[in-house]
Amino acid sequence: MATAVAMGIVNCVTYADGARIREVELEDVSEVLKEPTGFVWIGLLEPDEELLRKVQEEFGLHDLAIEDAHSAHQRPKIEAYGDSLFVVLRTAQIDENAAVGDTAPGSASAEVDGRTQADEKVQVGEETQEVVFGETHVFIGERYIVTVRHGASLPYAEVRKRCEASPQHLRQGVGFVLYSIMDFVVDHYFPIIDVLEEHLQKIEEEIFSGGVREKEVAHGIYRLKSQMLYLKRAVSPLIEVCNRLARYDNKLILPETRLYFRDVYDHVIRINESVDNMRELLTSALETNLALVSVRQNEVMKKLAAGAAMIAVPTLIAGIYGMNFQHMPELHWALGYPLAWLLMIGSSGLLYYLFHRSGWL
Repeated sequence: MATAVAMGIVNCVTYADGARIREVELEDVSEVLKEPTGFVWIGLLEPDEELLRKVQEEFGLHDLAIEDAHSAHQRPKIEAYGDSLFVVLRTAQIDENAAVGDTAPGSASAEVDGRTQADEKVQVGEETQEVVFGETHVFIGERYIVTVRHGASLPYAEVRKRCEASPQHLRQGVGFVLYSIMDFVVDHYFPIIDVLEEHLQKIEEEIFSGGVREKEVAHGIYRLKSQMLYLKRAVSPLIEVCNRLARYDNKLILPETRLYFRDVYDHVIRINESVDNMRELLTSALETNLALVSVRQNEVMKKLAAGAAMIAVPTLIAGIYGMNFQHMPELHWALGYPLAWLLMIGSSGLLYYLFHRSGWL
């Protein structure tokens, strides 16, 4: 196998009767498919156009599906091309170390054929913690399954080991392999949901603690809402995908395998409901934060109004007795000056007492 072609191939193995047979070269796949039994499972990691065209030639894949797999910016979906299926999944994982804007060599954020394929990254909570999204495209035929990974995605070596450790299930063919991949992808949404729920709880605590500036709280809410939007886009379309696979009248998915897709469907529903609930809570948190800001502003306005009233009354008294008119009551009275002071201090003290009792001060 040419080095340029083999660079994107993670594994290429044949299976028969629920057991691993051997690894094969890509050029020999067409010959292996002529055998009466078994199927080929090949995994690709960010393949270039040359490798995809070679895979298309060996497996007879549709041009439109190959075009989608190469562009790597697809919505989760399932499409039928004759006797084959094309499934798009959105992968997600917590990256504790990557910084937003970093581009690793060979990653999906590198430039490919003159255009940039960037991983979607949204910061959550801590400065070094973020959720990164990628894509997995799956081609399924009667005798083959091809997985194409782009961007942030865990290797499917664990999925392959699970399938190989369960020959009675692997005998169900490519349908069970597809279920295992989808179950692996969906299960990795749950830790992300847990992280987002923890961050939501911290935001709620910050809102009612009063120790964080309102602008920072609002920024955190909008940042988390954007993360919810990305996750919603990844999870919501999977409901339709799982529904179709659980009811798909196609020989690729055996009746006994469709039961497993119902389990994935249940997980997707749970995650989708969790995302919807958190989005509603975030909306409520934003409204609560704005309401608390208004309350705090009203408290400040009350204090300012009370202070202005306490200053206005003495000012009024001093203003009256400061007028230079000759005929004024108590103007030449010996106790007029002390009385004026007594009136100003007394009125201020009375106002302070009334405002304090009413809660304005």
